[in-house]
Amino acid sequence: MSRNREESVKDWSAVSVLHGIEYTPIQVSGSVRTIRKQKRHAFLEIGDGSTIHSLQVVLSPDQVQGLSTGASVTVQGVLRPSPPGKEQSHELHAEKVDVIGAADPETYPIQKKFQTPEFLRTIPHLRLRLPLQTLLARMRSEADFLLAQFFRDNGFLRAQTPVMTSSDCEGAGEVFSIGAGASAPAPGSGRAANDARLVPEKDMFFRKPKFLTVSAQLHLEAYMQEHPKVWTFAPTFRAERSDTPRHVSEFWMLEAELRTHTLQDIIDLVEDMVRALVRGLDKSSFMEELMVARRSGETTNESELAAERELLKSRWENLMEGSWPKITYAHAVKLLQDSVRSGTSKFLYKPEWEAGLQLEHERFIAATVGRGKPVFVTNYPQAIKPFYMLPSSATARQDSTTSATAACFDLLLPEMCEVAGGSLREHRLQHLTALKQHHSSGDAPGVQGGKLNAGSRAKSSEAGDSLDWYVDLRRYGSVPHGGFGFGFDRFLCYLSGISNIKDVIPWPRYYGRCDS
Repeated sequence: MSRNREESVKDWSAVSVLHGIEYTPIQVSGSVRTIRKQKRHAFLEIGDGSTIHSLQVVLSPDQVQGLSTGASVTVQGVLRPSPPGKEQSHELHAEKVDVIGAADPETYPIQKKFQTPEFLRTIPHLRLRLPLQTLLARMRSEADFLLAQFFRDNGFLRAQTPVMTSSDCEGAGEVFSIGAGASAPAPGSGRAANDARLVPEKDMFFRKPKFLTVSAQLHLEAYMQEHPKVWTFAPTFRAERSDTPRHVSEFWMLEAELRTHTLQDIIDLVEDMVRALVRGLDKSSFMEELMVARRSGETTNESELAAERELLKSRWENLMEGSWPKITYAHAVKLLQDSVRSGTSKFLYKPEWEAGLQLEHERFIAATVGRGKPVFVTNYPQAIKPFYMLPSSATARQDSTTSATAACFDLLLPEMCEVAGGSLREHRLQHLTALKQHHSSGDAPGVQGGKLNAGSRAKSSEAGDSLDWYVDLRRYGSVPHGGFGFGFDRFLCYLSGISNIKDVIPWPRYYGRCDS
C-alpha cells in the first residue's frame, strides 16, 4: 500500500509506523477483500499483498456504490486511530474512491465464506489474491534471497543447470519425455507422459529420447574440477501418477555439490543452511503473520487455533535452536523392529533391512528419535540407493549384502518426513564404470525406482549411453565430492503448517491437473 504515492507502509497494524501519518491525507491502492454496509457507514477491507493484514476503509453508503469484492481501487483519505475496542489500530476515512478495475460480483469466485482447498486449486490464477497466498508468495521470495545470501557468504558458485536432459538422474523412469510438433503426444490422445519414446527416431526433435530433469545433481558434478562449491535452485519434474499431499509433478529443488571426503561436511552444510533460512524468515516476522493467517482458516475453535499456533511456534524454534539427532539406518530399523516385537507399534509395511524406510517408518523415527526436532538418518544399504553413491567405507564395495552401506543421509522432519537427502559421490572411475555397465545391461544389479536392486531389470540401453558424459567426469581428473537435494516446497509446507504441498505452490501441477 502506497503512502503519498511514494513510501510503502509495510504493516498497517504497526502503530509505530502509523502514528507519524495520523490525520495526514494519504492515498492507498489495493484490492477489495470484503464489503460491509450499514445504515450510516460502509466498510471496506482492502489489501495489496504487502502484509497479511487488511486496511479498513470507512466511507459513506453512497461511496460504496459500484464497489465489489475483487475490484482494484485507489482510495484517498485521512488515516485515523480506530475507536477503542476495535481489532485494527487505525482506519482510513475515505474522501475519494476510484475503481481501477471492476470485478463482477455475480461471477467472481473468491468469496468471504470458507472455500475448500480442492476448489481453490482449480483457480490458481485467482487463488493468488488470497491473504495467505500473498503471504506465501512473499515467504518464497524472501527465502530465495536468504538462500542465495547464505551460499554466497559461504563461497558457493550459483550454477544454471539445464531443464532438458538426456539422463534420468534417479533412474526411476518417472520422467516426462520431450516431443515437438507432430512427434509430441496430442492433448487428449491418451498417450502416457513417456510415450514420446515410441516416436520413430528420425521424427524426434533431438533424434533420441530426452526428458525434463528430475535432478540437477549430475550436471552440478561437472563443475567440481574448477569450482569446489556449487549450488542451484530450479524446478524439477516427476511423471509420478500419485495424488498424495506430499507429491506434485513440478516442484522446486535446491541442490548443492562440494569437494569433501566426509559425509559430515554435507550434513553440517544442510543444518547450517536450514538454520540460516529459518532465522532470516523469523527476523522478517513471517511466523507472526502465519499465526494471524491461521485465525482466518477453516478452524474457528479457539483451543484448536491455540494448539496450531503452539505447534507452529515449536517447529520454528526447533529448527533454529538446539542440536539435531543423528542415527544410522541400522539403528532406525532396529528401533522399528523392536517396537513391533514389543507390541508398541503396528506398521502396514514390515520394517526390514533391504526394504528401505516407508513413510510410516519415517514418521515413527521422526517422532521417537527427533521428539520435535529434525533427524538425520545415515548409511542406508548400498543395494537400495542410486549407483553413484560412495560406499560408507571406500573399501567396502561388494555385491548387495546387509553389510554394504552407502555414505548417505536423509533429513526427516516431524510429520512431513523426508525433506532433504545427500551423499558422497562415487569418484573412482573403475567402480563407477562397473556400476554403470550393470545399470545399462541389466545383467546384474539394475536400477529401478531410483535404486540399485539385485535382479531388477534396468532401463534401456539409451539410458546407459546417455550417462557416458557422466563417466567422463571420473575419467579426467576426478575429485572426491558430495552433495544434497533439498525439497523447498515440502519445507515451506512444514514452516507454514499447511498440510498439502499443492497449497503452497502457486501453480500446482499434479496427476490429472495442469490448470492455467
